[in-house]
Amino acid sequence: MRHHLRPRRTVIAAVCLATAATLGLTACGTEKKGGSADKGGAAAAKEPFAGLSGGEIAEKALKATSGASSLRVKGEVTDEASGLLRMDLALDTKGTCAGTMGTAEEGSIELIIPGGTAYMKYDEKFLRAQSKGEPAADVQAAVDMMANRWVRTKVTNADAKEVAGFCDLDSLLGEFKDTGSAARRGGTTTVDGTPAIKLTERDGKDTYTIYVATKGKPYLLKVDKTGGGKPESLAFTDYDKPVKATAPTGDVLDLDKLAG
Repeated sequence: MRHHLRPRRTVIAAVCLATAATLGLTACGTEKKGGSADKGGAAAAKEPFAGLSGGEIAEKALKATSGASSLRVKGEVTDEASGLLRMDLALDTKGTCAGTMGTAEEGSIELIIPGGTAYMKYDEKFLRAQSKGEPAADVQAAVDMMANRWVRTKVTNADAKEVAGFCDLDSLLGEFKDTGSAARRGGTTTVDGTPAIKLTERDGKDTYTIYVATKGKPYLLKVDKTGGGKPESLAFTDYDKPVKATAPTGDVLDLDKLAG
């Protein structure tokens, strides 16, 4: 049986766009650079990023993050087509990738890409959601053959190309470059033990809270969104660490051989 399972472009594209939009924080205000950080004396010298406005700190964070060779992104973003999308992915600039993503309504997928081959494991809900409109017998055959079982295919094949495209860290980080921000600086805090400064920015009904590391490189640590819709949150960790993407062994179905 030849079965082409193609994750909906709307789901994958929406995640990429939502992630980029959340992190890009394009200018949504009129705060002037330096306007919120004009403090003098010893107190200013002790502050992280002394003398910089929230927008300038955000730009430093985006620049540092865009230079990462690898990272892990975990959290929830809203996809208008499929609801709240949960993801936990580690990826690097070489295309190595491992993790999970999915929605309560449309199921989930595990993904491992150690190189030119993509390994995927779909749950039954995901397979049925992606096969809507197909004959019932074909849908059931796909479920019987692939549900909760590792399958593999070349990353260039239709079954994996769009999912693999989401693991392109260079493209994701490219969205962070040359962006402006009118974020306001707030107080200091910690994110999973890492010292950080909190920045806030509004975009219509939405409020974004950005956490930037104040120790080491000024990486983005976390972005929260509240306001107009469902709350969203993305955490960024494991910067420049090797991605653990070991190919599964045992009962792995080769989709390329099935396709002939």
